[in-house]
Order: sequence, then C-alpha cells, then structure tokens
Amino acid sequence: MTNAHPLLLLDNNSMMSVINEGEFKSSHLTFEEAKVILNSYEQEDMIRCFHHHEIETILFEYLDIGGLHLPYQRVRDMLPGQDALVFKVYVAPSHSSPLVRLDEGYEAKKVQNVFAHCLYLSRIK
Repeated sequence: MTNAHPLLLLDNNSMMSVINEGEFKSSHLTFEEAKVILNSYEQEDMIRCFHHHEIETILFEYLDIGGLHLPYQRVRDMLPGQDALVFKVYVAPSHSSPLVRLDEGYEAKKVQNVFAHCLYLSRIK
C-alpha cells in the first residue's frame, strides 16, 4: 500500500457521509485510470463503503475487476491524507424504450439508462 490509510470505495451517498469536515480535493477519472488505481492496492487495503448492486456487478466487471470481493464497512469520516475512489451513478429514464422478446415468449421493455463516472477524492486537511 502506498498510503498509511486504506482506499475508500464510495458511491454517491457514502461520499456525502465521509466528507463531513476538512479540506478535500477531487478530480475526474477515466475508467482506465480508476482501474490502475484499484490495481495498485491490495484487496485488504480497500474498504467498500456502499451497497450499490450496479457498481458491484456491472461496473466492477466492466473495469475487469470482477474478482474484487470486499465486505461492506460503514465509514463516517475520511482521515487527513486518506484517498477514495468514488463511483458516481446516475439513472435516467429511457427515451427509446425498445421492446425485446425473450426466449420464453415474454416481452421486456427498457425503462431506464444507468450512467457512471469516477472521481478521485483526497482529504488534504
């Protein structure tokens, strides 16, 4: 580990609960940059602070880190010098709403789109 504190993995909600006090710096990341950061930490040096199914199943697989299994831990405050990787997830209604026929003869309709981007968050003071 390159830092004295574990890397926090956050989503929209958990990010808001850990930035209670202090000075922070954030920057947008590409998915490739997020993957490099995740691969630079050992699994035991990361803490998953969210219960977000889409992040765990879809985004982690998209980043090709599907084998990452971290127990949930609630964290209330980031410590000075601690970093976090934030997965910001947005859900929007689908405007195209295509209809798909399933093998069993049933129909399924697209009702929403899920979008995600990553932030790197550091507590400075």
